[in-house]
Amino acid sequence: MAGLNTQTPHPEALTVHSQSRVLEIAFSDGAHFRIPFELMRIYSPSAEVRGHGPGQEVLQTGKREVGIVALEPVGNYAVQPTFSDGHESGIFSWDYLYFLGANEADLWAEYEERLQAAGVSRDAPMVAASSGGGGGCASHKH
Repeated sequence: MAGLNTQTPHPEALTVHSQSRVLEIAFSDGAHFRIPFELMRIYSPSAEVRGHGPGQEVLQTGKREVGIVALEPVGNYAVQPTFSDGHESGIFSWDYLYFLGANEADLWAEYEERLQAAGVSRDAPMVAASSGGGGGCASHKH
């Protein structure tokens, strides 16, 4: 996800559906996806969600009702949503949005497995991280 894959089709239409909480995106190859905000939030490409390496991922819960309150373009290759829970550090490149849309069923199944392994429900409130870092990611502050 580090950069835009030049082979990835580009979006021709992008619509935020606040009521149904989906991002509708049509790509130049004819692919058309309706990506739930919740899926975007739990698979956000940010360090806050993914961690700084393998095994440092933070399981996201309680995101079923999350909305997108703003969606800003990032160059010609991505968008950066601000979610209603305050999360705003994920930059979603076109190739990552295509990946989310094309793999939605598998991603939901993987998420359900992770929830079950952790013994929590999808709607459980997020538990504050117990590491003493003050909540920020100092290496990513600008």
